Amino acid sequence: MTATLVAKDLAGGHDHRTLFSALDLVVAPGDVVGVVGANGAGKSTLLRLLAGIDEPQEGSVSLAPADAFIGWLPQEHERVAGESVAQYVGRRTGTTEATREMDAAAEALAEEAKPGAPDPGEIYAVALERWLASGAADLEERLPAVLAELGLELSADALMTSLSGGQAARVGLAALLLSRFDIVLLDEPTNDLDLDGLDRLEAFIQGLRGGVVLVSHDREFLARSVTRVLELDLAQHSNRVYGGGYEAFLEERATAKRHAREEYEEFAEKKADLVGRARTQREWSSQGVRNAMRKAPDNDKIRRKASTESSEKQAQKVRQMESRIARLDEVEEPRKEWQLQFTIGSAPRSSSVVSTLSRAELRLGDFTFGPVSVQVDAGDRIGITGPNGAGKSTLLRLLLGRIQPDSGTSSLGSSVAIGEIDQARAALAGPTPLAEQFEAQVPDWPTAEVRTLLAKFGLKADHVGRSADELSPGERTRAGLALLQARGVNLLVLDEPTNHLDLVAIEQLEQALESYDGTLLLVTHDRRMLETVQLNRAWHVEGGQLTER
Repeated sequence: MTATLVAKDLAGGHDHRTLFSALDLVVAPGDVVGVVGANGAGKSTLLRLLAGIDEPQEGSVSLAPADAFIGWLPQEHERVAGESVAQYVGRRTGTTEATREMDAAAEALAEEAKPGAPDPGEIYAVALERWLASGAADLEERLPAVLAELGLELSADALMTSLSGGQAARVGLAALLLSRFDIVLLDEPTNDLDLDGLDRLEAFIQGLRGGVVLVSHDREFLARSVTRVLELDLAQHSNRVYGGGYEAFLEERATAKRHAREEYEEFAEKKADLVGRARTQREWSSQGVRNAMRKAPDNDKIRRKASTESSEKQAQKVRQMESRIARLDEVEEPRKEWQLQFTIGSAPRSSSVVSTLSRAELRLGDFTFGPVSVQVDAGDRIGITGPNGAGKSTLLRLLLGRIQPDSGTSSLGSSVAIGEIDQARAALAGPTPLAEQFEAQVPDWPTAEVRTLLAKFGLKADHVGRSADELSPGERTRAGLALLQARGVNLLVLDEPTNHLDLVAIEQLEQALESYDGTLLLVTHDRRMLETVQLNRAWHVEGGQLTER
């Protein structure tokens, strides 16, 4: 079925706060709309409104045809206790709900229809058609093949809570590949996907006939996938749709911002000039009246009349100038965008050899990592890539001395000050308020300075009193970056640091890495970051083995 989604004059937010308003969007078959904006601008809120999960503050969302099958896949791969892989996929593809509706309609067929009630036969026919359209009829047969294709040697009965983050991400991708939505709404679909998963996701999106609206901070994914960009500009309280793909959006937005600044500066200069001239005319007028009153004799009627006329002429000029000022078309000054400005705190230099693995091997159930022999020297900047489950995080834990190998040796150099952003963002987690957790890790910092620093990272009064577990993934990531600035670091370990960061924050992180002169271990699937950050070594981990490229 070809379907079109239309949002008209849409406003959305939380409680009494409006994040965006007057938003118009049409998603036709073949459209791939990328939604971008700072964290907190309302991107996930918009997807929930488009999916019909929440009600808008104003405006409307409509589908044509009205019974189009719309799929919303939220940001985090939520894991329900006791839910199997098959049940998770059924929930995410909408087939479970379609089956429930068809079963309910079938039961209603057996009951006697009430006078004036809808025809149970028609209700059942609609439910059956939706069930077939959802792909529920053969989902059970299709699921094992897709799991195997994605390299997941899992039973459909395996519990989601037993999977690693990478495995859960791939099961989420499997659900998407198995879905048969008319319109697809994706919130951060690239999080936790490796390069192979990203390629499959891009191919899936490019092969869809229906419309797609997706939220992503993966710049390469956006450049390869989207046909239009919707920007939610929190600073300017505006939204705008740009045509021509992601790269065209970047160019057009930069041009629009430059023009907006130029228009404001031209207006401000013209207004300041007129205001200054009006002030001068006013002073001349007042000075002329005072001089006339002081110099003119009481009986000099002719001079008094001339002075009065001169003063009236000056006053008229003032009024004309004020009228010109009032007729100026007001140009509002573009609001300054909040940016994550930070540097990575430095510590005294470590020993020349930072970490060493010698024939290190570690067995984790059926998985064996190694044997691996590598050395990290002070000042090395190493990019680490590899599929999910290949052993990248295991490698990091061995290098940092967090775990010991079953055979071989590992050693950490002296004076090594580690700063880490791990995949789980575990440095700041748990029920304790964020400010208290932060202060515990930088005990020399006064409370006021801790709160000031967190505020610079967009974590203000309404954030610091909440527990870390209550914060969004993006907020936890920014808190972790703040900790890197507060503490001295000479070995920086970043494991998928771009997950949950917005585009501006990712670019700021890249700039901070430019000026950081310590040792760097960077694990990422962000293709743009791998190109942008200066690295002098490249490691690839696959199947528990490490190769240097």
